[in-house]
Amino acid sequence: MTTRLIKNVPFRYAINAATAAALYIVLMALIDAKILNRYQALMLIPIGFNIILAVSLNLSAGFLGQLPLGHAGFMSVGAYTAALFSMSVNLPTNLELPLALVLGGLTAAVFGVLIGLPALRLKGDYLAILTLGFGEIIRVIILNLKFTGGAYGLKGIGRQTTVTWAYISVLVTLFVLGTLIKSRHGRAILSIREDEIAAEASGIPTTYYKVLAFSVSAAFAGVAGGLYAHYLSILDPSSFGFMKSAEILVIVVLGELGSLFGSVVSATVLTILPELLRGFAEYRMVIYSLLLVAVMIFKPSGLCGRYEFSLGGALDDFFTRLRGRFLKKVIKEAPAEGK
Repeated sequence: MTTRLIKNVPFRYAINAATAAALYIVLMALIDAKILNRYQALMLIPIGFNIILAVSLNLSAGFLGQLPLGHAGFMSVGAYTAALFSMSVNLPTNLELPLALVLGGLTAAVFGVLIGLPALRLKGDYLAILTLGFGEIIRVIILNLKFTGGAYGLKGIGRQTTVTWAYISVLVTLFVLGTLIKSRHGRAILSIREDEIAAEASGIPTTYYKVLAFSVSAAFAGVAGGLYAHYLSILDPSSFGFMKSAEILVIVVLGELGSLFGSVVSATVLTILPELLRGFAEYRMVIYSLLLVAVMIFKPSGLCGRYEFSLGGALDDFFTRLRGRFLKKVIKEAPAEGK
């Protein structure tokens, strides 16, 4: 059993914060030095909101053990709410966008509770079909409302999403979900995934935790939708159909259900891969699909399995190995000194 050398939790958080800040500084330096051109820099934004979509769906699909197929519906609620808010107010960008993202996330969370209460009474395929239906209902409602632009889409949204805001949003999402999973509430959610009957018999309010996980998952999907809306500056209801939900689920499954780190890696790879294959024109989606099939055949546990990267854990391992080598050296030299 490995003994933690860095036991102080605030210190571990400080290390993580410093690393995140250093990574941001490196990214900005690469962009300013033109090592990453404008197109490559802008690609960091869709990577960001795809990471948020993947890790948020992983909360309900991977950690809770349910199978929702309407994640794009919550994304659309957040996208339209954030876009309509920013179009109706005139605030500084540094204040307007975060308020729009928070409002989009809260609205999506409310929809998550309203849909989760009846939907989470079901399991397996029935839950998947019901959530798929709710996602399509949301899309059709948006399609027929005048203030959302209807079938013509919502235009005139300010293009306010930047690499900085995408990066901050990803960090906040990973911090909140990671902290939730490691808390007692997260252990309750995991117990429902392992055996719901046993969890309920142990006194865990399963309905409460299922709705909690579902609403938190929906909230962050709404935040991703807000980033998406202010990145494209136009919203089309057809972008939030079943195929979008399936695309997010593919990212989660490819990274491995129940692994936040796997979702981050998978979202990054699957966002970049279609762009790298653009040179193959009409064959790129065929190649993309074949690569997905190959990964699932030869690496069925996902790209990262259940591995979760922890900077504190990595440092613990490093210092433990360093200490072990030092002790071995001392033990070897001790007899020589005795002679």
